[in-house]
Amino acid sequence: MNRRSFLRTISALTAPLAILPEAVADEEISSAQGISKEDPPSERARRIEKATEAALAIQRRDWEQGILAQAMVEIGDRRRAILLTKAAIAQKTPDGRLGVIGSGSPTDPAMGGCAYAKAAEWTGNAEIRQAVDDLLNWIRNGAPRNAEGILYHVFNAPEMWADGFNGAPPFLAAMGFYDEALAQIEGYWKRLWNPGKKLLAHIWDDDKQLFKDGRFWGSGNGWAAVGLARVWCSLPTERLSERKRLAGFAREIVDGCLRYQRPDGLFNDVVDQPATFVETNLAQMLSFAVYEGLAAGWLPTTYWAHADRMYRAARLMMDRDGFVQGACGAPNFDRPGVSTEAQAFCIMMEASAGKLPSHG
Repeated sequence: MNRRSFLRTISALTAPLAILPEAVADEEISSAQGISKEDPPSERARRIEKATEAALAIQRRDWEQGILAQAMVEIGDRRRAILLTKAAIAQKTPDGRLGVIGSGSPTDPAMGGCAYAKAAEWTGNAEIRQAVDDLLNWIRNGAPRNAEGILYHVFNAPEMWADGFNGAPPFLAAMGFYDEALAQIEGYWKRLWNPGKKLLAHIWDDDKQLFKDGRFWGSGNGWAAVGLARVWCSLPTERLSERKRLAGFAREIVDGCLRYQRPDGLFNDVVDQPATFVETNLAQMLSFAVYEGLAAGWLPTTYWAHADRMYRAARLMMDRDGFVQGACGAPNFDRPGVSTEAQAFCIMMEASAGKLPSHG
C-alpha cells in the first residue's frame, strides 16, 4: 500500500480525535481525558487511570500489546498508544508481525493493527507507517489460511479460534478491505457457531473437520462480540446489509451468553458449565460491545439494562491497585487471575459506557 492509499484508508479507523503532539505534558494528557487540576477526576477517569497503570505493569505478548494499544485509542490517550506502538515495532519479525515474543501467532498481532495505524497517522512517522504496511501485507498475503482464504490462528495446525473475530477482521475493515474482513467473519461463523446453544465453540480443526475444543469459552465469545462491534463501525454506511448481518451476529452472541448469566451479573469461564470458575472479563467484553451497539443504534434500548448489570458486576472486581481480579488469567488462561486483556476491556468498557447519556 503506498502512502496516498494509506492516508486514504486511515480515516476509517476511528472517530476523529483532537490532535495532540507526540510528546505531550502530563497536564495536557489529563486535560485531553477530561481531568483538570481544579476538578477532582471523575470515578470513570480514576478507574481508567488505575486500570491503565496496572496494565502497563503486566508483561505482554503480541495480542496483549495490541488490545492495550486499542484501549488507549478508545480513551484518546495518544501518547501511550504511540509508545505501545513503538514498543511493538521493537519486537517486529521479518515477516511483518509486530509485538511478537517467541514464535507468536499468525493473526494475534493484528489485534493492535488499528491502534498502530492511528499512531502512524498522528505522528507521520515513516517507520511506523512502514510497520503498519508490513503487518497488513502479512495478514493479507503471508499468514496461513485454508483454500477459502480463512486465516488460521496458529502456525502448527489448521485451527480457527473464536478469538480470531477480533484479530484480522477489525484491522482489515479499518484499512478499507471490507470484503476481506467480512469473508473472515463468515468463515469463522460458519465453523464455530452452534445454533442450538447460541454460542461460539472455541477451536475448529479445519483439517480433521471437527472441533479441537468444542466448549463455549466465555472469553472466546467475548472476543467475537467485540470484533463484530468494531468491524461494524468501520463499514461505510452504504453497506447496510452487511452492517445488519454483523449486528445480528453480535446480538445472537450477547443473547446466547445472557441465557447463562449468573445471579451476580458475571459468567462462568465456560459459559454453559456452572462447575467452571466464575469469570470477570466476559462481562466487560459484552458490556463494551453492547454499549457500542447502543451508541451506534444497532442494538435496541432494551439491552441497556443488561449492559449496566454486567458493568456494575465487573466494576466490583477491581482491586485497590487497579487490577481486575477473577478474569481468565494469564499466562495460560485456565484459572482465575489477572490479564492485560482484562485490564484493556475494563478501560474499553468505561470508555464505551461514557458515550451514553446516563454514564457521561
